[in-house]
Amino acid sequence: MKALREELQGLELRDDEASRATWGHDESDQGDFLPELVVFARDAAEVSRVVRACVKHRVPLTPVGARTGKSGGSLPIKGGVSLSLEKMNRIVEIRPGDLTATVQPGVVLGDFQRAVEERGLFYPPDPNSAPNCTLGGNIAENAGGPSALKYGVTRDYVLGLEWVLPTGEVMRVGRQTIKGVAGYDLVGLFVGSEGTLGIATEITLKLLPRPRVVMTALLPFTDVLAAARAVNAVLLGGLLPRCLELLDDVALAAVKGKGVPFPEGAGAVIIAELDGSSEEGVFAELNLLASIAKDHGSLDAQIAVDRDQRERLWATRRMVSPALRELQKYKFSEDIVVPRSRVPEAIARFKAIGDELGLTVATYGHAGDGNLHTNVLYRSPADRPRVEVALERLMKETVNLGGTITGEHGVGIAKKRFLSLEQSPGVIDLQRALKVMLDPDVILNPGKIFPDA
Repeated sequence: MKALREELQGLELRDDEASRATWGHDESDQGDFLPELVVFARDAAEVSRVVRACVKHRVPLTPVGARTGKSGGSLPIKGGVSLSLEKMNRIVEIRPGDLTATVQPGVVLGDFQRAVEERGLFYPPDPNSAPNCTLGGNIAENAGGPSALKYGVTRDYVLGLEWVLPTGEVMRVGRQTIKGVAGYDLVGLFVGSEGTLGIATEITLKLLPRPRVVMTALLPFTDVLAAARAVNAVLLGGLLPRCLELLDDVALAAVKGKGVPFPEGAGAVIIAELDGSSEEGVFAELNLLASIAKDHGSLDAQIAVDRDQRERLWATRRMVSPALRELQKYKFSEDIVVPRSRVPEAIARFKAIGDELGLTVATYGHAGDGNLHTNVLYRSPADRPRVEVALERLMKETVNLGGTITGEHGVGIAKKRFLSLEQSPGVIDLQRALKVMLDPDVILNPGKIFPDA
């Protein structure tokens, strides 16, 4: 490590205990893994320099964004160097005429969304951590969010990348234009690679015109299964809302009294949001949606009549994950996805697993595209063995229902032991081969995604 430090002279380096502890922790509940050294890069040349030095000295290197991840993807589990990209935080250019923008990886998503909205534009991916997470982290994990139902996920908006390979070579992949099919889709490969195949140092993103009208409704139900069935009915009714969010009884209990009041007797709610170009058109669709929901057991719908009410409603939704910790001190938050038609069945199975093991299971999230945040709550580390059993059963049930073990958070270290439930040995071996081809010494973000060999 001493030789590495000497080679990185001139860069911002930290090795004090406080810094190491800060960059050795994230939001995944996977534990703390302290790097030996934290390095701050300010441009692609510095990132390349750090990568080359780590390869030369065989020191593990872990790229780090805002540390809001839920899968442990930015934890330096092998020690070595944590490479922080947070100071590469410049919005390089917004091009309204092209509906594109170029940014550095340390730009905070919420800041970027506000900047493009001021220009009459719209960047849809909206994970719950939008006020804090960075676009580089979104690229690494292929982040989604409530609006993914209508607008898709991060990968759908990345046109091009300046990319530092695990060898330190800097290259540009992708394009500046909205369309283009020349060669292999390397952008598609790199987005969602969880920091194992390289590091984004500049990102070209597709934008959309900002919708003129957005309307939001709160639809209460007496129980979560009725609400889940109503989600499918809305979509089969010919509507494609911007968001269809589901909160079960445990999630409602967690946020009770902390924001928007929910109707007495509600055992679940749907937050439905629609957008479009005219108030009349959006309001007509919202009325149709409320009518379909009522036919499937909804109580009286509550409409957010202005932007402030919408913001309060979504602030309450964003509060669910931290609020669950006030019900019980510990939790694991999963982000499984099942086919939409099987959401009610999945929720029922997950609740049953919790009941059998004496654990509280909360389910909420993006029911419109089948992406459920199933949380297993527990009171004490002594409950951890039962929690591990619950998590494995949840993953098996998910795959048996035709689903996937992660829809947003990534595999990281949290789910790598479950990857073989979903993917065959041949598929896993192919991905390992790609990793080793690009990173022969397995220096970059080692120990992530794949089951331990």
